[in-house]
Amino acid sequence: MERGAAESEDGPVQALRERLVQSPGALDDAELLGLLFGGRGRTVRGLGEALLGAAGGLRALASMEASELATAAGLGRERAAQVLAALELARRAHLAPDARPRLRTAGEVHRYLSPRIALLRHEVFHVLSFNTRNVLLADARVAEGTTDACTVDPREVFRAALGARATAVIFAHNHPSGDPEPSEADLALTRELQAGARIFHLRVLDHLVVGAGRYVSLARAGFLHAVPAVSGEALTAGDKQ
Repeated sequence: MERGAAESEDGPVQALRERLVQSPGALDDAELLGLLFGGRGRTVRGLGEALLGAAGGLRALASMEASELATAAGLGRERAAQVLAALELARRAHLAPDARPRLRTAGEVHRYLSPRIALLRHEVFHVLSFNTRNVLLADARVAEGTTDACTVDPREVFRAALGARATAVIFAHNHPSGDPEPSEADLALTRELQAGARIFHLRVLDHLVVGAGRYVSLARAGFLHAVPAVSGEALTAGDKQ
């Protein structure tokens, strides 16, 4: 009886494996997830659908913590670890292969940063330091916040840039809501950091706000203006308008 059950479950799994080898894009999200676990206890597709339903979709699944994954659709710790491993491999595959890439456009910066920050459920603030040839010298996360705000200390921002011996910087932070539209707090912070950069003879090339598959370049949007001298106080980037 047990042997027959194992054989009946292996058929659909093997068929999906063959389809995956022939055409990876032909499998949907539920089938790919189901293949991580095999067909034990449920149909291959059914397990994937249950997990996606419990998480609220693939993007939400990718941002879940290990403890949440373990309880989602009765997944358990072992299967949760399998999902985490697959997601981490995918994230690493999207990271820039060059430790010091040359980033010349807002789009290139977004492609570099998005795998690192787009799916986080709390705000983070990065300082990207560049030389005169737009080669990335350092990528420093200088602040972490909540779901809709992140307090940024200008001293930490410029400590990171000066430590990398940068001549230019790009600031970037994420909006966990998925909407990259800059808030008034984002604009105020940008003006403050621009003023501070002038003191240290640093060029501010841009400030990117990263959302779900989208971003806003404050330079492209015309928000990098001449501003008064920096106060040195901590300011807040925020998701709220």
